[in-house]
Amino acid sequence: MIDHNSKIYIAGHNGMVGSACWRLLENNGYKNLLGYSSKDLDLRNQNTVFNFLKIEKPDAIIDAAAKVGGILANSTFPYEYLMDNMLIQNNLIRAAHELNIQKFIFLGSSCIYPKMATQPIEEESLLAGTLEETNQWYAVAKISGVKLIEALRNQYNRDYVSLMPTNLYGPNDNYDLNNSHVLPALIKKFHEAKKNNLPYVDVWGSGNPKREFLHVDDLASAVFFALNNKLPDSLYNVGSGKEISINDLAILVKRVIDYKGKIKFDNSKPDGTPRKLMNSSKFRKTGWSDKVILEEGIINTYKNFLLEQY
Repeated sequence: MIDHNSKIYIAGHNGMVGSACWRLLENNGYKNLLGYSSKDLDLRNQNTVFNFLKIEKPDAIIDAAAKVGGILANSTFPYEYLMDNMLIQNNLIRAAHELNIQKFIFLGSSCIYPKMATQPIEEESLLAGTLEETNQWYAVAKISGVKLIEALRNQYNRDYVSLMPTNLYGPNDNYDLNNSHVLPALIKKFHEAKKNNLPYVDVWGSGNPKREFLHVDDLASAVFFALNNKLPDSLYNVGSGKEISINDLAILVKRVIDYKGKIKFDNSKPDGTPRKLMNSSKFRKTGWSDKVILEEGIINTYKNFLLEQY
């Protein structure tokens, strides 16, 4: 049983997801939290990971560590996105099992599902079709993690679970335009355009694809729920259940930032998956629900962006 005295290791605690989990746990009275930067603990090294967990003996692991990025980064560094992510998760999952660690929460991404999966996407869609080419390397790595968790539950009755969030946003996001996701990229672009009085903002693609967004604090609440409950299945989608076109998202970000120029869509750039809405009903039936409305979340995210940048 996980309680306020349990030792919980958050892999990737400096990232957007890991830091949100840390904040939530700390705010709920969990004081025995572990977190190390990649400089201090290389999760790609099997012996290092095993020895660390053997010494620390955490009661639970939240795996929020990953090499992440957008379409450009995935296309430019396919080897690293496949290899590094497999090494990180496999080392953690293997050590957790061999050291008999009680709980393991594996965090992935909705990109594990086929490009043309039936919408909204159910967990059963996994491996039912071809992946989106632009992020297949990251997706394959995460799929292997999902299957490791499933195998350990089936073969050894481990209380381990995989949570697959939809597109995330919130405090501590990545705003580097070379490897950021769509929402932080839009925030950065509109902010810079407003600051420099530019006449228009370029947005990749046609603007037609639809995306679902979940505030990272809502994902943290899902992790908290999974830590404190024994869930019957190995894989759960975690999303808001609401989708918005990239065109409407750009208009919303433009309004939040109060940018007065125009939006230009660059059709020479890829759209990615045309639609990606998650069916999170299985997880909702266990008792979890999201709270943050998208516009309110973007307003708060932009405030955090200004604090982080300046």
